[in-house]
Amino acid sequence: MTKEKKLPSLGVLLTILGMFVVIMFGFIVILKLPIQLALLVVWFVILGFGVYLGHNYLEMEKGLLKGIYEGMGAILILIAVGALIGSWIAGGVVPTMIYYGLNIISPSIFLMAAMIICAITALSTGTSFGSAGTAGIAMMGIGESFGLPTYLVAGAVISGCYVGDKMSPLSDTTVMTASLSRVDLFRHIKSMSFVSIPAFIISAVLYWIVGAVMYDGQGDLSIAENTLTGLEQNFNVSWMMLIPAVIVIIMLAFKLPSVPVILFGALLGSLWATLFQGYGFIEAIQTLYSGSEQSTGIAFIDNLLNRGGITFMLEVILLIILALGVGGLLQSIGAFTVIGNLFAKWANNTGNLTLTTMLASFFGVFFGGAAYVSLLTGTKITEENYDRKNVSRTLLSRNVEAGGTVTTPMVPWSDGGVFMATTLGVATLAYLPFFWYGFLVIIISLIYGYFGLFIMEKDAHEKAKDEDHEENGGYEIYEKTV
Repeated sequence: MTKEKKLPSLGVLLTILGMFVVIMFGFIVILKLPIQLALLVVWFVILGFGVYLGHNYLEMEKGLLKGIYEGMGAILILIAVGALIGSWIAGGVVPTMIYYGLNIISPSIFLMAAMIICAITALSTGTSFGSAGTAGIAMMGIGESFGLPTYLVAGAVISGCYVGDKMSPLSDTTVMTASLSRVDLFRHIKSMSFVSIPAFIISAVLYWIVGAVMYDGQGDLSIAENTLTGLEQNFNVSWMMLIPAVIVIIMLAFKLPSVPVILFGALLGSLWATLFQGYGFIEAIQTLYSGSEQSTGIAFIDNLLNRGGITFMLEVILLIILALGVGGLLQSIGAFTVIGNLFAKWANNTGNLTLTTMLASFFGVFFGGAAYVSLLTGTKITEENYDRKNVSRTLLSRNVEAGGTVTTPMVPWSDGGVFMATTLGVATLAYLPFFWYGFLVIIISLIYGYFGLFIMEKDAHEKAKDEDHEENGGYEIYEKTV
């Protein structure tokens, strides 16, 4: 006899989420055990509650696998970027970026410059991960050479990466959000610009002020000078080393698919390692898999440059798979439905619409572990609330990105949080207070929502698109550019 399925009550849902927080805190902070083990235990907790609610294991397993599938795009990017980092360090691309950066950028404006450079890179390529793994690593090296705290530099780097990622028409999350929200891509970007541009400007000014205060013109530049010497002695540094980066940016600017382009750039890095850096062919190809091994004689540069390769990303990939599984299990037992029903009763004005959408998106990041999951939870849980209020879905798409995409580097076990911490060598909770762009996006979005600023009603174009959606049976087709 099949047991009748039921949705979790609010009490059951809060119990599950509370146990999630306790398990994560206990494993990570108290027991000092890997996050991966904590997430595995959470799987069993949710499965147990699922059985209590009348679900059988095979149904929940399908939900788990579906959740993992939703984040496979991010996993492909991680594999490609891991290979890119390893070969671009070995090929002299990243060391050359550091070298020229130290010669060109003044220490007093470095934090602001780091944010702007990473923003331009991400805007051109459409990937925050790729930007952090290349320009971001270079900025970390320059910042540490200037004697700046790594957590502060990381905050500026990540801020820049997510500015560009959010505003780029090449970004997978930007395209996916527009499609899931049934909004034209460039209308979505225009709507986001009302939030992103002020947040970007305020962040840049703050980084400039902090940099000017920390460096008064009398700072010790001996570390920077030693870094320049070490790079000159260990790498062939010239403008030609930047050709792979230029080629990749041009290819992405022509809207070619990101994963093959990044992998092609990684192969170029191996070729450059053979042609210009003295690597043997097999040794250069090996950097794609196992990363770069450097010995410049400067400890922090060696620590910065001894990274990359596909194996460098394996723990990150495992963590993301387990986190995605949590999101899939929660969806399979009806947790998202319960939250959607709760938010529907509460979202009675544009301020509450904004807050509930951002919470629904952040729920996907916190309990689902990936930006892709947050885009699904944010849109699917709250989209009908916008239709009932006759509010343009450009507000929906903007709020989903504010609560989802931008918050991924804030959660230590999410794809963004793990990648940034691993790649830049700074713990998530260490750089978090200095990720000013992310906090400003959240604050400005809420101010707009509660004060009714930049809120539009549906126009004829959007209503026509809704009618087409209904005629197609409610199915949506979108392309993951990754």
